[in-house]
Amino acid sequence: MVMLALVIIFDLLNQKYYQNSFFKIGFLICIIVMFIINYIVLELLFSYYAKKQIRNISKILPEEIAYDKEQNITLKELGERFSDFNQQKVTEMDMMKKMESYRKEYIGNVSHELKTPLFSIQGYVETLREGGVENLVIRDKYLERIAISVERLIAIVNDLDMINRLEAGEINLTISKFDVNILIKEIFDLLDLEAEKNNTVLQLQTLHSQIFVEADKQKISQVFINLISNAIHYANRQEAKVVVKTSVLKNKILIEVIDNGMGIKSELLPRIFERFYRVETSRSRRQGGSGLGLAIVKHILEAHNENITVESVYLEGAKFSFMLEKSK
Repeated sequence: MVMLALVIIFDLLNQKYYQNSFFKIGFLICIIVMFIINYIVLELLFSYYAKKQIRNISKILPEEIAYDKEQNITLKELGERFSDFNQQKVTEMDMMKKMESYRKEYIGNVSHELKTPLFSIQGYVETLREGGVENLVIRDKYLERIAISVERLIAIVNDLDMINRLEAGEINLTISKFDVNILIKEIFDLLDLEAEKNNTVLQLQTLHSQIFVEADKQKISQVFINLISNAIHYANRQEAKVVVKTSVLKNKILIEVIDNGMGIKSELLPRIFERFYRVETSRSRRQGGSGLGLAIVKHILEAHNENITVESVYLEGAKFSFMLEKSK
């Protein structure tokens, strides 16, 4: 249409009665003014139509990206807002799905851990009720097994309570100065029977007779108990050994718990600090435990603003390392 109008105008200007130069200039000015007016009118009409469409669209959009009359927003900007909003909701949905999956897995794991000792207790009680209580040998044997199952239930509940409180930040640390080498020796004495039963040698390696740290002694004791006990349980050699090394750095004390047990496959390493995760499920459950030991270790050290790392070669052993604040 624009090309046709230009051709007509050019033809008119070449007509004889339009040869007057003043007339040509006036005519051209009128044409230019008409084009400008038409352009302005069309722009205003389009702007009005666009804003009307934006208002109509915004009526069905969430309040977070709805049209504000005081804003001079374009369709492009509205589209960008909607794209960002959509991406945010997709991310939130993915997070909700992960949380739901985690919740189901968590409940399933708790149920599974509690069922084993509960079913054991139920079986022993039924046997005693059906006449086993009259046989003193059977009675004493089954009562002892019931006591062991009850202790396991209590341990699971206590570990669940501890990790939930740690994650919620409800456990306050009581920081004190103590000799970490003495603490390690005390833990060795505590786990001596367990190590002897599994033919495991416990050894402390250090270049210093005394190494003082500043930490929560009770919580760090739990860290050592969980790590050393875990290493003892996974010992699978005739000459099994668990070595705890302490080294003095500039402002930190490096602690390493090393064993020569079965080790951990590389693809499993990223998950070993998860709740209830077990490297060997059936073997772990036969030996007892809540499956929360390493998760508790991780959270206790994080409460101390420290991290724990693990290195392992499958069938050769594993090394867990962490640091504590050196006492001034």
